[in-house]
Amino acid sequence: MSHGYEGAELLERVRKANPLVHNITNVVVTNFTANGLLALGASPVMAYAKEEVAEMAKLAGALVLNIGTLNAAEVEAMLMAGRAANEAGVPVIFDPVGVGATNYRTETARCIAEQIKLAVVRGNAAEIANMIGEPWMIKGVDAGQGSGDVVALAKRAAAELGTVVAITGKEDVVTDGQTVYVVGNGHPLLTKVTGTGCLATSVIGAFAAVERDAVKAAVAALTYYGVAAERAAAEVGERGPGSFQAAFLDALAHTTADDVKRTGRVEQR
Repeated sequence: MSHGYEGAELLERVRKANPLVHNITNVVVTNFTANGLLALGASPVMAYAKEEVAEMAKLAGALVLNIGTLNAAEVEAMLMAGRAANEAGVPVIFDPVGVGATNYRTETARCIAEQIKLAVVRGNAAEIANMIGEPWMIKGVDAGQGSGDVVALAKRAAAELGTVVAITGKEDVVTDGQTVYVVGNGHPLLTKVTGTGCLATSVIGAFAAVERDAVKAAVAALTYYGVAAERAAAEVGERGPGSFQAAFLDALAHTTADDVKRTGRVEQR
């Protein structure tokens, strides 16, 4: 469909532009995130010191904030970087990792959402639900069992947070509160490698750096990401998550606009 086609064209734009993506992310995923962005064709920078984050955020094509392993100094740096990005018109992508697991995490995520203008919030269903105070199980930083309607949740969260919301899971849902797209690409092995959700957020950042329509950027990013995951899973067969991680980085590099056009599964709901 047309949105898959646009997504394919966006992938080429990202590779041509090689956008600088400034990540303030967590210690578990830093290396994987940087390698994933390089494989895509973007340029990652990981800068956390409050002495430089504002300056770096202004230079970037996008700023990605991820609270996976948060502490007070990092939260302060995120707020400084976010304000600087807002001033400079740089899109800010937010990943509220594990929101709902602890009060500190939940308060921090809501504080960032209130103080910073966010282009996209990407999380699993439990994280997005907990961002807006909806009851939904969370287990550590993983979504627990929830039986709610993910499309309705995404629309409600987008309206309440005033941003584009991307809920990733078996299917990915992207909405600005009005228009809803569902991406059917991906593979269960993504849940067996740490950092794949966090990297997805940063990949959305790379696409948002070259496309101001945040819905279009998020749909294109997640379609490409899911297509690459399917390609990697087909390659490793039964070998498991270690092989998949390496194959996935390769697939992020080798997945073409034509692959996305051909095998991307996007529908408007």
